[in-house]
Amino acid sequence: MGTVGKALDLLDLFTRARPQVGLSDLARLAGVNKATCYRLLTELASRGLVEQIAASREYRLGPALIRLARLRDAAVPARNAVMPLLQALARATGETAHLSQLAGGVLQTLAFAYPAQTGVAVMMDDADILPFHATASGAAVLAFLPEAEVTRILAQTSRASPVTTSADAVRSRMARVAERGWAETQSTFEQDVQGFAMPLFDDSAACIGAVAIAAAAPRQTAATQARITGALASAALEINRLWGGKVPDRLETLWRKAA
Repeated sequence: MGTVGKALDLLDLFTRARPQVGLSDLARLAGVNKATCYRLLTELASRGLVEQIAASREYRLGPALIRLARLRDAAVPARNAVMPLLQALARATGETAHLSQLAGGVLQTLAFAYPAQTGVAVMMDDADILPFHATASGAAVLAFLPEAEVTRILAQTSRASPVTTSADAVRSRMARVAERGWAETQSTFEQDVQGFAMPLFDDSAACIGAVAIAAAAPRQTAATQARITGALASAALEINRLWGGKVPDRLETLWRKAA
């Protein structure tokens, strides 16, 4: 590995749990001697990628990373970054692909893509709010939210679904999601619509939304469902990577087996 690669690898050693690290610990974690580590840190510091704290002499990430992150977001906004993946997912499955995000305590549709050729496509709208209790996306998100938040959500009444779904039924669905890594619903929000969804995470592994497929239930078979979950697993892994999300290890293992 070249010098640039070794220097950039040092940046990955900073985490939320370890935001400040001393020279000796950085050298140990990186597997290099202190002299080499100090030289690499000096180069990074000269470009604002790290900075040294005067009082403790420890290092932390530098302000230049904020500027780079802002440039990245301006050039490739979160929605724009995932649209090619949603379009590819719709093509691969022949069904409607969509993505939702948690915002203000609700699950809001952020983007969607229709398949190029299909007899009937499930129609969506950018302003759609997806009920937690009646959609695959909702189940995928609920399964990975803190218990206090789940309790708050389930305590709210909703008449958005033509099929009444009890809190016990929702919790049973959540348990299945946690076990197998993806959610599935059928005719709980719209009749004859089968939903499949996988959660999305931020860099602290907090669930922030879901990527999903809304399929016409009458044309689903065991083979089409396997194809959908495999394509969805690949898309979930890639979207989490693009957004800088940290997927729980067990979940990532399940998705990679399915992809």
